[in-house]
Amino acid sequence: MADAILYRIQRGHGPPYEGTAMNTNEIIEMFGRYVIANYGRLPRAIVKGEGNYLWDADGNKILDMFPGWAVSGIGHCHPKVVAAIQKQAAELLHIDNTFYIEQQGKLAKLLSDRAFGGKCFFCNSGAEANEAAMKLARRHTPKEKYKYITTEGSFHGRTFAAVTATAQPKYHEGFLPMLPGFDYIPFNDVDALRNAFTDETAAVMIEPIQGEGGINVATPEFMRAIRELCDENGAIMILDEVQTGIGRTGKWFGFLDYDVEPDIITLAKALGGGVAIGAMMAKPEVAASLVPGTHASTFGGNPLACAAGIAVIEAIEEEGLIDNAIEMGEYTRNKLEALKKKHPVIDHVRGKGLMIGVQLTTPGAEIVSRCLDNGLRINCTQENVLRFMPSMTVSKEEIDAAVEILDAAISD
Repeated sequence: MADAILYRIQRGHGPPYEGTAMNTNEIIEMFGRYVIANYGRLPRAIVKGEGNYLWDADGNKILDMFPGWAVSGIGHCHPKVVAAIQKQAAELLHIDNTFYIEQQGKLAKLLSDRAFGGKCFFCNSGAEANEAAMKLARRHTPKEKYKYITTEGSFHGRTFAAVTATAQPKYHEGFLPMLPGFDYIPFNDVDALRNAFTDETAAVMIEPIQGEGGINVATPEFMRAIRELCDENGAIMILDEVQTGIGRTGKWFGFLDYDVEPDIITLAKALGGGVAIGAMMAKPEVAASLVPGTHASTFGGNPLACAAGIAVIEAIEEEGLIDNAIEMGEYTRNKLEALKKKHPVIDHVRGKGLMIGVQLTTPGAEIVSRCLDNGLRINCTQENVLRFMPSMTVSKEEIDAAVEILDAAISD
C-alpha cells in the first residue's frame, strides 16, 4: 500500500508519543472513570495534528480526510492560525460584549464582504448560530408566525430547538415531545414545500448540502422555490452553512452556487480553524430586529476566537485555497469514480468541492474501521455513505494515499 502501510495503527501498545506521559490505554481508562460516555469514541487518543495528519498517543500517524468533523478546514494547526492565537492570547483573551471588540468587527467585515453585505452575531457553535437564526426569524416576522419548515435528513444541532429542527427521528428518541411549530418536508421536494407554507410560517431553514444527511445537494429549483415562497408569504429564508461555509464547496458560501440570496446564513466549524466559534449573518433590515436584550452569548465573538477566524480567511485567500478546493474536489471525485468501477459496493459518488459522499450498497462502518486500522480517517453517515471532507490544503499525493487505503479496505 505504498506509504500508507507506514501509518498502520498499533492499537495502543506502543510507547507514548513524545510530549505526552500516557499511552492510549491509560487515557481510555481515565475517560472511563471521569468522562460521561455520551460519545461513541474511536479507540484512539489523538495528541498532535499538523496539516492533514494526526498522531495518536502511541506515536501512530493517521492521514485525516475528515479533520475535526470538518472543523479544521485549512488543516490541523495551520501556522497562520497558531500565530494569530499566540499573539492574541498575550494581549486579550476575553472581554464581554458591553465593549466594542476590534477583532469582532474585523471578522464581521470580512464575512460580510464575501457574502451579501450582512451583519453578524457571534456565538460558539453551529447549534447556537441556528438557535439565533430561528429566534431572529420569529422576532422579525409578525407574532402569528411561529412555524419553521425544515427538511428530512437535515441536521441543525443538539440544543432543543436545533434538534427539533433536525428532521431525523433517531435524534429525537428519549427527548419527546419536541418543541411545537416545526413542519418537515422531503429534501428537494418543491411541491411539498409549497404545501407546507401557511400564514403561520416564519421561516424555512435548510442546508445547501446536507452533511449528516448523506451529502445531499440542494437543486437550483428547490432553492429558487424557497426564496420565492418566502417572499410571497413574508417568511425568512435561513441557510445552515455550518458545514458548507468558509470555502469547502469551492465558493466562500454554499449559497453562491445558486441564483438566490438568503435572509440569514449560519456558520461555525471551519470558521475558527479549530477554535470554537459560530456566527449568524443576516441582511441589515432583518438584523435590525435583534435589538439589545433579545439575544446574547457570553463568550461569543471574543478576541481569541475572532483572531483565529480572521487568520483563517486571510490564509484561504493568501494560499489560493478556494481554487485548491475546486481542483482537489474534482480530483478526489475522479479517483473515487475510478474506484467505483472496481468495487460494485460503491453505488455512486456525489458532492461539491471538498464535500464528497460515497454511496455504498452495504453498511460502511467496517470499511471505516479498516481504513483507520491502516492509517486513514474517514467517516460514515446514514449507515452507508462514506464522507470525504479533507482540508482545503489537501494535495493529490495525500488523496492518492487515501484512496489506496480505501481500495484495500473494500477489497478486504
